[in-house]
Amino acid sequence: MNASVRTDSAPIRTVLVGAAGRMGTNILREWSRFPQLVLSGAIASPDSAQLGADAGQAAGALPLGVPVTAALTPLLSSAQLVIDFSSPRSAASNLEACAAARVPLLLGTTGLPPSLEAALAAAAQQIALLVAPNTSLGVNLLLELVRQAARALPAEYDIEILELHHRDKRDAPSGTALALAQAAAEARGATLDAAEEPQGAGWRTGPRAAGQIGFAVLRGGDVVGEHEVWFLGKGERLHLGHVATDRAVFARGALRAGRWLASQAPGRYAMRDFFKI
Repeated sequence: MNASVRTDSAPIRTVLVGAAGRMGTNILREWSRFPQLVLSGAIASPDSAQLGADAGQAAGALPLGVPVTAALTPLLSSAQLVIDFSSPRSAASNLEACAAARVPLLLGTTGLPPSLEAALAAAAQQIALLVAPNTSLGVNLLLELVRQAARALPAEYDIEILELHHRDKRDAPSGTALALAQAAAEARGATLDAAEEPQGAGWRTGPRAAGQIGFAVLRGGDVVGEHEVWFLGKGERLHLGHVATDRAVFARGALRAGRWLASQAPGRYAMRDFFKI
């Protein structure tokens, strides 16, 4: 694919990476709602039990006529969009492949290492790149509310972030929790590096240091996702939060954002650009 911007409503040939994962499965179940997106490839890990199966049927949906395979690069010559919800381990190679093929990429994988930032910046010079820790409208609105609150409240208001997810989630704190912390830190003219280093369950000992952003992490059951941001001052506190009860909200958000991204010029985008928040 060349780097020109799409201006028509023609079908968008789309490759889904991470098709056998939680998000990939939910995206495939929602695919029929987005007729402009044509599934041209479904990628899973080389050891996935779903290799060779119809991607739609493997996800518990109607057949989509596309088998699950393990190699991304051969599919890129005819692709016009890649949606990646795989793993941090494969994110760098997928990013490099998409940039080389000039294919727009929505990267929804969380737990990305800070060392990948330079590669993300370089790729955004070649392709439309949207890095999305969370693809729901509600969470992205929460990010903006957190920015406003952190900017408006005095610095002596402490910030604590609590997140709760299912027992099998690998990264902690979640990518959304880190994005919330980043939004608060930037609104105060700081960086997340100056905030508290995320630590597993978020427990700390000793008195609180000024300017720290704390994290508390809970894991259990089949919780889809809950995030709370607390601003705690003397005599009052402000509580902002979001609860997701159905992963379909993330799947639909990803598909809508991907459909939009395919027509954008090369550059680095966020969900706030798509939602116009």
